[in-house]
Amino acid sequence: MSGKNIGWLKAALVFSLLLMVGCAPEARQAPRVALELAPQDTTTYRLLIEAQQSVDWEGPLPEDRTFKGGKNHNRVEMTFTQQIQDVNENGSVVAKITVDSLKYYSMVKDNIVLDFDSSSPKDPNYPLALLVGHGYTIEIVPTGEVTRVIEAQEARTAVSRGSVVPRRALTLLRDDAIIERHSNPALSVSRRSTLKTGDNWSGIKSFSFGVLGSKSYEKIYTVRKIKEHDKQHVATVEMNGIPTSEMAEQLHKEQQTADFSKMFDSTGTYTGQLDLNLTTGKVDKCLEELQAEWVVIDPQARQQGDKEPATLKMAATRLYSLEKID
Repeated sequence: MSGKNIGWLKAALVFSLLLMVGCAPEARQAPRVALELAPQDTTTYRLLIEAQQSVDWEGPLPEDRTFKGGKNHNRVEMTFTQQIQDVNENGSVVAKITVDSLKYYSMVKDNIVLDFDSSSPKDPNYPLALLVGHGYTIEIVPTGEVTRVIEAQEARTAVSRGSVVPRRALTLLRDDAIIERHSNPALSVSRRSTLKTGDNWSGIKSFSFGVLGSKSYEKIYTVRKIKEHDKQHVATVEMNGIPTSEMAEQLHKEQQTADFSKMFDSTGTYTGQLDLNLTTGKVDKCLEELQAEWVVIDPQARQQGDKEPATLKMAATRLYSLEKID
């Protein structure tokens, strides 16, 4: 068997094991972008973070194959209250985050391993149930990024008193998970004193896909329209992600994983929309979704024109949704 075919079968085996268990017309004068946050300012948000990954075959499988496709699906839905505790001279704020409700869904290779809803927990002492009512304190700079987790030990201690090992709860309470969950780089617009239709800005976002390497996108935000309602201006901002090699190669090297990405044809789209209240500087809605696909055709079938080729497909989705509800 040729080295190329060996690589094909090896890739198929790898992927069978790969499924994972990270706004009316504009006012004449451009409205000013403000961040009117003061101590005790309170806002409630609904956050949804979702990741799906699947591996499938199309066409006849090799006789000596060892493969089982399937789908992984992880979804975390959290309603939380953000209370401003302090505003620093540089414009950064200290915010206390309290978890009001939580849903956690996990599927591994088509098998549901967790379906938790804090509104009706089967076990009130389950660590994820104990997380409700607790939270952490973070620092947010004017660009919308969380620079550090100031305190989270109280919540970690609370979930550790649960009826089972708090693996998933502690994962949600890791510093890096907290920072990623509450950072919103789209708010880099706040560096501008005014905003008008047509204005744009950009940032870089990278995603890791294990042995398939990483994808980096330049996220280009463009103001499509600005509405005025109740003396407040709300901008509707469209996001389009453009593939870029920046950061992706470095991230893949740091992970030190085998690189199968060159065997596959890859496509992807990364889009989103932001509704930003320019009067308060708060996000009303933010939705960003990445859809990626990798495809490889059996090289041996390619050489035999009369044979229907077997095709290996892997698809991945990453979704981030934030909505202000109070």
